[in-house]
Amino acid sequence: MPISERLTRPLLADNPVTVQVLGLCSALAVSSSLRPAAIMAISVIAVMIFSSVTISLLRQVMPRNIRLILEVTVIASAVIVVDEVLMVVAPDVSFVLSVFIGLIITNCIVLGRVEAFALHNPVGPSFLDALGNGAGYAVVLLLIAATRELFGAGSLYGLDFLPDAYPRNEMMLYAPSAFFLLGLIVWGGHAIQRRTASRRSAGAQPAAKVSR
Repeated sequence: MPISERLTRPLLADNPVTVQVLGLCSALAVSSSLRPAAIMAISVIAVMIFSSVTISLLRQVMPRNIRLILEVTVIASAVIVVDEVLMVVAPDVSFVLSVFIGLIITNCIVLGRVEAFALHNPVGPSFLDALGNGAGYAVVLLLIAATRELFGAGSLYGLDFLPDAYPRNEMMLYAPSAFFLLGLIVWGGHAIQRRTASRRSAGAQPAAKVSR
């Protein structure tokens, strides 16, 4: 697979959230505003890259019968480092995200890409795969957070964006709205995927007739 496709495919065509339906819990829990969502997205990307690169380096010497234990240990180590860095760099956000940063260990996207890809591929492709899937997760998370903060508080990243005359919809700041938005995004992702697949099959049929 080309480098560009490995990076861009998880953004839409094979998005880990909308297509594979992974990592939903954190997407719902930390998306009330853009700043914590952005830091959560960066944290997940950092953990994914570190874990995938490390497992890829160890894949030749790692005993297969204890591979899951080693993978979770590597992921947990990366999460601890990220959590400690956040405590120093952004203590206020670290306080808000403390529980959810720790739960990155159980994020299915991280362990899934480590087990399915990094365990069987060299460092370079594993790095790109982790970066692409992390970016795909980040796109969905930031889209939900931006929508909720904009229409719920009239701001983006803490900065006033909509005029004071706009009536704030505080329901957008509650968890059910995140669930509703995520459902719409998942539906939209599957709809786009089906439409793309139908167009490809429709384009392949005339080509097959010509070849006959």
